[in-house]
This record gives sequence, C-alpha cells and structure tokens, in this order.
Amino acid sequence: MEAGPKSEPADLRLADFRPRSRLRALGRHEGASPRPMFPAIDAHNHLGPTPFSDGWDRRTAAELADALDASNIAAIVDLDGGWGDALRRELERWAPLGDRVAVFAGLDYAMWAERPAFGDAEAVRLRDAVAVGARGLKVWKLLGLRARDAAGRLVPVDDSRLDPLWAAAGELRLPVTIHVADPIAFFEPLDATNERYEELSAHPDWHFWPTRARGRPDKDGFPPFDELIDRLEAVVARHPGTTFIGAHVGCAAEDLGRVDRMLAAYPNWHVDLAARIAELGRQPFTARDFIVRWADRVLFGTDAPPDPAAWSVHARFLETRDESFAYDPDGGPGSQGRWQVHGLGLPPDVLRAVYSGNSRRLIFR
Repeated sequence: MEAGPKSEPADLRLADFRPRSRLRALGRHEGASPRPMFPAIDAHNHLGPTPFSDGWDRRTAAELADALDASNIAAIVDLDGGWGDALRRELERWAPLGDRVAVFAGLDYAMWAERPAFGDAEAVRLRDAVAVGARGLKVWKLLGLRARDAAGRLVPVDDSRLDPLWAAAGELRLPVTIHVADPIAFFEPLDATNERYEELSAHPDWHFWPTRARGRPDKDGFPPFDELIDRLEAVVARHPGTTFIGAHVGCAAEDLGRVDRMLAAYPNWHVDLAARIAELGRQPFTARDFIVRWADRVLFGTDAPPDPAAWSVHARFLETRDESFAYDPDGGPGSQGRWQVHGLGLPPDVLRAVYSGNSRRLIFR
C-alpha cells in the first residue's frame, strides 16, 4: 500500500514555538476571567518611575482605582517610594485613594560607598520616611549582590553596619519587604541544562554567574544562592522584633523546605507570593500544604503591573483545582520556564488570610 502524503516540518524558531495544550482536563476554568473570591490586597507591586511599573508612574489615581475595583482588589502596596522628595511625590500621587495604597520607602545604595556609617544614615532616613507617611521598607537585591562600601567591598546581607536600620524598622513597627536572591538557576552556568536559559538570555544582567566559593573575596564572583539565604536568615534571627516579609516566597520558592524551616524558627518571618506562581504551580501538593500550614504568614502579591488578566490568573491558581494551564496572563509558553502550572484549590479560610488578612495586620493596620 502506498503511504499517504508526508507532513513537512515547519521552518520554526524556538522563540516562536507556542504549543497549544490538547489536554481535555475536567473542571477547567480557562476563559472565565475569575476575580479573587474575596477582596484582596496586592502586597507586592510597583507603581513608581521604575522599569517594573509598565507606565503606571504616568497614570492617575482614578485609573488605578478603576483597575482595582474591576478585579476585587481592596488595596495595593507600592514598593517604589524611595526616599526624600521622591517619596513625598509618590505619597502625594496616590493620596486621593487614601488607605487603598500603601507606599514603601527605599534605600540609597549608592550612598553606602560614601558614608562609612551608612546603616545609621539609613535608619535616620527611615524615621523621616515614616513621619511623612511611608508604611514599610523595601530592600532590593542590590544588597548582597551589587551594593558596595567605601572600600569597594560588596556589602553582605548580614553586614552588622545595617543593624541600626533593622532595629529602627522594629521600633517603628514597620514591615520590611526584602528581596536578596533570585531563582537558583540565575546562579548557575548558562548552558543547555539551565531551566531559565531563555529568560537569562533575554536579561543577561539577571545572571549572577560565576559565583564564588563561600568565604572567598567578592572579586572572584557573586555570592552563591545558599550563602545569600543563609545571611538573610542571620538577619531575621538577629532582629526578632522586626517584621520581615521575604519577597518571592522568601527568596527561595524552589526550596520550600528551607522556607518552611525559617517560618517555624522565626515568628517575625513572613513571605509573599509575588512572581512565583510558576515555581509553586509545578509543585502543587507541596505548595498547597505549605500555604495551608502557614496561612497566617503568607501574603498575596503579584509583582505584575495592575491588570485584570494578571490578577485573574493568580485567582485561578489559588482558588481552583485546574490542571496544566499557563501561568503567564497572555497564555504564552512561560516567561519563567517552559512548563505549566496546576491550581491549589485553597480552602476559603486560607484564602481570606492570604488575600488580605495578613496584609491588613502587618501593613494596613
């Protein structure tokens, strides 16, 4: 018998490869555009003049209110306050929305190379920030990875010179959202085994390789991932009176065992979910158990510009038991890795705490 016509392979670049799932799973909610089941607080967002805000620094308070209302978002945290005049401008911009926007202050990392007592200077500045209305402090991954002191040395996460800053935050009852490490793959060679190859190829400045051996001079490379987390833990342990919120699932979403141990050891340690449903959704059983166990210490957050599609996919992930769906709002192949995620189907009492209860207790008191 003569064979039928052959299908010629398409001339396709990997960047254009967007396979459509043909899984006929039960109970799928794709296209339903769900809003969070309960009013939610997005505790990790960017609204200021940074590359992460996607133009929200040029939009109005009325536009933000419309976006929040459309997605059942009760309030939002703007981590882009900065300090000084920039902080005052950010506070004034969102003042029409009252308690619906909490603006966090930031740090002047460049100043650390000019002031030997930079921790004391930051503590003074933090007190000034609270006086004008800041509701928290955001610490970015420049700490531990790029910020240097007057001698040109990398400032480690647990540098004792920063103790006055952490102590001041505790005295002021001000939560500290801290981000000191990126996904583990960002600290590994960019080769065929790196699961974030495409993302790092597009953003080479996110690649912290080569890493140096622990204890070696910082000129030999970036600190390895585990050292950054160890030093973060040392800070949390040394300042039990300060509330820390570990951004991106405690900066270690691929190692929930480590995050779990820290939550068990330090009552002042909390985590947000921002930009990590891709990691959590590929380990749904472990992730669900983790969030249920620590329902009073996990905060909802997206790290995505205010947008109904982004909030919708987060609601689907947290609320439904849908299987194998795209974690990017546009349904693409995955900006953080070529896999799909599975919904957690969290209980209503857990959803209430994660969506807003914990943020109201820690930030919107």
